[in-house]
Amino acid sequence: MYKKILIAMALDQGHGKRAVELAKHLGGDGAEIVAVHVVDHVPGFSRVYAGDIDKEKIAETAKESIMERFGDIGDIQPVVLEGHAGRTVTDYADEIGADCIICGAHRKGLSEFFLGSTAARIMRYSNCSVHILR
Repeated sequence: MYKKILIAMALDQGHGKRAVELAKHLGGDGAEIVAVHVVDHVPGFSRVYAGDIDKEKIAETAKESIMERFGDIGDIQPVVLEGHAGRTVTDYADEIGADCIICGAHRKGLSEFFLGSTAARIMRYSNCSVHILR
């Protein structure tokens, strides 16, 4: 069984509850579950169009969304990071010593064929087991 499981969250996708159920199954009662959402870097020039962006408010809103999605499922630690999703998730998994990453995969499409999906990047760069949900 896994001891520390990282769930890579995309808040615009619907894999949250299934991912937690899988994490509890793979880790049992003693597993620590960390739900991570990655916010893309906001380019500096965007201030010209959008004004100053409150990154702390964005992070707090994302954490609240994570916890709302899970409801009463259990003890889950929400974490919001900034960066490129695929690489940031794997770097953070290494940093916290996660032994499993669970992430969802989008349906295949032409843009993912050329660019690679976040799930594919997590699989490519991860130093631990990866479970992909479809």
